[in-house]
Amino acid sequence: MSIPYLPFGAQDIDSATLNTSDGMLLLLSAVIAVIMFGIALEMKVDDFRHVAKLPKAMAVGVAAQFICLPAITFGLTMLLNFRPSIALGMILVACCPPGNISNILVYRARGNVALSLSMTALSNFLAIFLMPINIAFWAGLHPGASDILRDVDVNALELLLDIVLLIGVPLCLGLLISSRKPEFAKKVQPLVKKFSMIFLILFILGALAGNIGTFIHHIWLVALAVFLHDTLALLLGYGIAAGFKVSEPNRRAITFEVGVRNAALGLGIALSVFEGMGGVAIVAAWWGVWDLIAGLFLSSWWAKRPTGDIKESTLEAAESA
Repeated sequence: MSIPYLPFGAQDIDSATLNTSDGMLLLLSAVIAVIMFGIALEMKVDDFRHVAKLPKAMAVGVAAQFICLPAITFGLTMLLNFRPSIALGMILVACCPPGNISNILVYRARGNVALSLSMTALSNFLAIFLMPINIAFWAGLHPGASDILRDVDVNALELLLDIVLLIGVPLCLGLLISSRKPEFAKKVQPLVKKFSMIFLILFILGALAGNIGTFIHHIWLVALAVFLHDTLALLLGYGIAAGFKVSEPNRRAITFEVGVRNAALGLGIALSVFEGMGGVAIVAAWWGVWDLIAGLFLSSWWAKRPTGDIKESTLEAAESA
């Protein structure tokens, strides 16, 4: 006997669709690629070398992102029996890599910014291959989400190609420029970051204006799911870091690297691959909004609190070097 869907899982969200034109999808893909390009311009080869300096913290953070978070997300969708499209949206977001907003939040929270930058760099490159695998695996296990995968006829190779184009190409290009022309990258990166975010906000506002009725009708269904999911992601990041006894600055960095996902990438995939399906797209769109609100609140709270024993952090770095 199956558990009935919860009241906030109204059935019509699975059949709702956000209307977008081919031109809007192409624009969103371009904006996401520029955002990823901006992230790469901020990266340096040293960010990857830093992985070897704090192997335990890096391993804990990456495992939490690509193994623990999707698994716990799947468990949450099954436990609370969300509607299939909402569950798929949550799995999609959980499989996304972090964005550079996590680095800003770590800085505000007095965390280890170098670790955050290194994790962002490594996670985004790993996501090129791990993201489609995770989506296919966890969504395939979910009884409702797996039906959507079959109905939409998601092709694993096409999904991989989309992710390579959206993440891989701009990341490699940006990293190449930041390595060969560091001064140019330093000048251009703030402008790329600023204008890509402006265009993303304008796109979201435009998409909402064209689908305002659908969004207002269903946002209350998604708000609780996103709140629970985001809270769980942040708690997972801090909890697993504390469990492995990494220093407080590193715990804060891992918390935001695990808890803050690149929702813009998730939204792009929701609109293109999953054809704007209501629950999937609205979860991705609202996650980006709520993620920032929760992240700013937590980072502001942490900014007023000490990071713990400085000797502990120094000792960890020395032992790991």
